Amino acid sequence: MQIMTVNSILQNISLLPPEDRYVIAEILSKKVCELRHDQLHLRVQEAEENLKSGNVVSGI
Repeated sequence: MQIMTVNSILQNISLLPPEDRYVIAEILSKKVCELRHDQLHLRVQEAEENLKSGNVVSGI
């Protein structure tokens, strides 16, 4: 199994035609948005569980 580094991936991408690079950039952008959404969803679930179990302290 070959281990790829970020640098080697970027070097390979730079060899692609510009249109392919745009497609990759768009896909990565969508993946990052999905990741952030998933992380936010997990934090909301955690906050709801803390609220239900009474583990929330008011800052006021």
